[in-house]
Amino acid sequence: MADKKLKFGIIGYGTEGSMYGKFISEGMVENVEVVAVCDIDKEKLEKAKEVFPEAKLYEDYKEMIDNGEVEGIVTCVPHYLHPEMAIYGLTHGINVLNEKPAGVYTKQVKELNEVAEKSDKAYALFFNQRTNPLYRKLKEILDSGELGPIRRTNWIITTWWRPDAYYKQSDWRATWGGEGGGVLVNQAPHQLDLIQWMTGAPDRVYSNVQYGYQRDIVVDDQVHFIMEYDDGRTGVFVTGTNEIIGTDRLEIVCDGGKIVVDDSKKATIYRLKETENDLNARMTIDDVKMLFAGQMKMDDLFETEVIEENSVWGGQHCEVLRNFAAHILDGEELLANGAEGINGVRLANAVHLSSWLGKPVSVKDFDDDLYLELLNEKIKEEGKFEERK
Repeated sequence: MADKKLKFGIIGYGTEGSMYGKFISEGMVENVEVVAVCDIDKEKLEKAKEVFPEAKLYEDYKEMIDNGEVEGIVTCVPHYLHPEMAIYGLTHGINVLNEKPAGVYTKQVKELNEVAEKSDKAYALFFNQRTNPLYRKLKEILDSGELGPIRRTNWIITTWWRPDAYYKQSDWRATWGGEGGGVLVNQAPHQLDLIQWMTGAPDRVYSNVQYGYQRDIVVDDQVHFIMEYDDGRTGVFVTGTNEIIGTDRLEIVCDGGKIVVDDSKKATIYRLKETENDLNARMTIDDVKMLFAGQMKMDDLFETEVIEENSVWGGQHCEVLRNFAAHILDGEELLANGAEGINGVRLANAVHLSSWLGKPVSVKDFDDDLYLELLNEKIKEEGKFEERK
């Protein structure tokens, strides 16, 4: 058992907050102690009391932070509230673990990042997929350059089927004013983070986004977009919430090989014995004839390595919580520095904006003000929520 424990507060005791509470209460995160829980729903607070009888309960998150019991918080609340609560925590001497996404629009997240940069407290993001040993290994391989320059990336991630009943469970869900979008801000932030964490942020995107395509909602439930990079490489990303038989397949093609990941559990790494450029340069017309005749032994051109990962349920989430506490208590490096959260938000915003404008949109020179202006137009059309600033 850990000698030192972080005094921790959970803001929002719904699906995620109660799950984290369960992990901690069962001893799966030994360096964290829940001393306070906040929720505006009294029934949820009663459930929290059953798990943490000694913890103090609050309906106002500011009161919880101001009372001084907690050293760190996690924000398990609707997306628009993530920056607001994180800013309040950081400016009142509290370490913050923000749920994904960091916010809904870049202008909001930039303000949070500016506050975090000036604060001496920790600001981290709950990107639990970064703890997956498989993706960490792939990042090491790509960062080492052993496969050469990246040529293209493709990710199809459609494994989160959501019936209409899911969207109707809360008034804020699947709305522009309450949630800020659909699959891009709810289900896909982990993949939007990983694709950039491993392969770099694109310079431009061009998207085809369908809103309420197969669901009775106004936000995105099916998304296709192309990523363009100034060095010439490209990427394709496909996601949606209307497929019962979903797919999770990532391909990263390099000059010296290829990585294929299936179901985020199995990665096949193909290492060419010569780069594709070198092979191309030495091919003769006789080699081409052998290729067309099916006589070239393609398997002799590369070596294969398979990596499999079978994480225990909750293990990745527990590792994020443990790492957050270890950073504060012992100085361990954060798995996901909160400042990096803007990357996924910017990419999601750019995909939306490209679909609204019907043309490619710059990611590196993203127009924060234009996005917020058009987002507010959609919020105004809904007529249920206040416009954002």
